[in-house]
Amino acid sequence: MKNAMPDAENRLAAFKMFESTVEGALKYREKMLKGYEVFAKLNLDEINSTPKDAVLQIDKMTLFHYKPFVKNPTSPPVLIVYALMNKQYIMDIQQDKSFIKKLLELGLDVYIIDWGYATAEDRYITTEDYIEDYLGAAVDYIIETRAVPQITVAGKCQGGTFAAIYTVLHQEKIKNLVTIAAPFDFDINDGLLFRWSKFMNIDLLVKAYGNLPGELLNNVFIMLSPYNLAVGKYINVVNSFDDPQALGEFLRMEKWIFDSPDQAGENYRTWMKDLWQENKLIKGKFCLGDKKIDLKKITVPLLNVHGSKDNLIPESSSIPFNNLVSSKDKENWSFPVGHAGIVASTLSQKEIAPKIAAWVKDHSK
Repeated sequence: MKNAMPDAENRLAAFKMFESTVEGALKYREKMLKGYEVFAKLNLDEINSTPKDAVLQIDKMTLFHYKPFVKNPTSPPVLIVYALMNKQYIMDIQQDKSFIKKLLELGLDVYIIDWGYATAEDRYITTEDYIEDYLGAAVDYIIETRAVPQITVAGKCQGGTFAAIYTVLHQEKIKNLVTIAAPFDFDINDGLLFRWSKFMNIDLLVKAYGNLPGELLNNVFIMLSPYNLAVGKYINVVNSFDDPQALGEFLRMEKWIFDSPDQAGENYRTWMKDLWQENKLIKGKFCLGDKKIDLKKITVPLLNVHGSKDNLIPESSSIPFNNLVSSKDKENWSFPVGHAGIVASTLSQKEIAPKIAAWVKDHSK
């Protein structure tokens, strides 16, 4: 009789645990059934949906001009240069988080480059081709068709590095330079990507693949945070199955993450060997073709924006850029966001994009 009470208590506890498990399973089942309805009605067409026109096409590169939201947008226009490794539509991922739309609402006149998707025939496209021929053609087109002497160039990630190199060579065409989460000092140990890159055999990769597969590079990025990027987010998304807005945001971001273009082999060779492994740009030893790139030649107003939570391009890679240029008007801005969040988040909408727009307008007078 001494053990009767504890046994009863144990049975009661076990029953309550079973009851709780069944209740949880029923709620989960209900959420999943609701999720099927949400999936059926979900609209993902917001991606890249801010109205725009294709105004220039060269090979696979397309220059788009967004339709202005105001009667007299700020002049000169702004050209956004995105990285080659992801698609530029992260900046227009959905209407309530569209970096592009916010800039337009605030009165800017915006163009953007879509690099397209490299195929086998593009294996021998060089960094010089991308910067001098494609980016250069986009700048010249805007200057000629809009009858302005200069434009503002805003580069995101690799696009910021490209924009800086272009500015060194053609500063007379640039009114202002804005860099967003862009790498400049590659000799850092703050991010796994910067550590791993030192040990990559780039020549062998290019020889084996020709163009570096986007899927391969995507797997590298996932390994920077394997649990969060490959497991955790898929477990957590279950909680959003009955929330159309949250699920829509998740799926739009997933589409963008895995929409990774292949990288033209020769450009990738230069980008990784000369910059990531040998850090030639910051040392003043990088050459674009036969032209030496000296960042000290940059004197235009500079706005350098970066995220303190960026695990791809840590701030320690971006911040030194300001010390390398000769611009008297230059600023470093830091925000508590990651690599994508700097252009696709609530904070980006409420603070980052408005501040950048205000800076551009102030420096366009």
